[in-house]
Amino acid sequence: MRRAARASVAVALLLVTIKAVAYFASHSVALLASLADSSLDLFTSALNLFAIHEALAPADAEHRFGHGKAEPLAGLAQGAFIAASALFLVIQAIGRLQAPQPVENSGEAIVVMLVSVAATVGLVLYQRRAIQRSGSLAVRADQMHYLGDLATNIGVVAAIWLVAEWGWLSADPIIALMIAAILVASAWQVFRQSLDQLMDHELRTDQRDRIKSIIMAHPEVLSLHELKTRQAGLHTFIQVHIELPPHMKLAEAHQVSDAVEGDLMGAFPHAQVIIHQDPAGLEQSPVEP
Repeated sequence: MRRAARASVAVALLLVTIKAVAYFASHSVALLASLADSSLDLFTSALNLFAIHEALAPADAEHRFGHGKAEPLAGLAQGAFIAASALFLVIQAIGRLQAPQPVENSGEAIVVMLVSVAATVGLVLYQRRAIQRSGSLAVRADQMHYLGDLATNIGVVAAIWLVAEWGWLSADPIIALMIAAILVASAWQVFRQSLDQLMDHELRTDQRDRIKSIIMAHPEVLSLHELKTRQAGLHTFIQVHIELPPHMKLAEAHQVSDAVEGDLMGAFPHAQVIIHQDPAGLEQSPVEP
């Protein structure tokens, strides 16, 4: 996760530098859109690096459940900045639609954008590997940014080519508007996933069904109830009541719970599991005081 975050910052810094040079040479509004997006990516990637550093910090006396929510907090900030960049692009594109301008030094600008495409593809593939190994929300949010950047960069190449070769001046701001729409969609996905974690949203139905099947795979477990789940960064929190034979000894019940906990942690790395044992039938027929 840390290596992916550092790579993201390095690529964003490279893209901002070369796109700034290309924009002042070409004055393409689509290229300006891409430059603005990359500038925000540099900020959000740096924020992401800090959030990952905090999220990976071990639990301490003041944060018994760890620091996992640093990731979704950073995700909210990223979503807000992506939405702000989309608004900026819309304003710039509308102005350019009203007063079209030619693109200068189109050849150099296209070369810069092709370099940007290659760098972005390499970063996205590396982030994909990091996500598969860690499941990090912060890295996934950053990858969404750069997938949007990839579409942005390809769109800028198309806009510059259409203006330079066909003289279609409106192509530049029209593609900038399309890029803004992609950014809005990316911002919404990042914002929704981050908010779900901050609000302790339940895991997906398929994940909850998997938890139930793992628990019920133990022959001593007769039933389960009160299953509660949530996600915070890398950590999955699972709480459940399992029903065991009423006359089972406490030591045996403890062994069954340990076995269930071990299986759940094997299926959900970094999980924190809390299991409460109930005698079967107690919930249906409560004992009078």
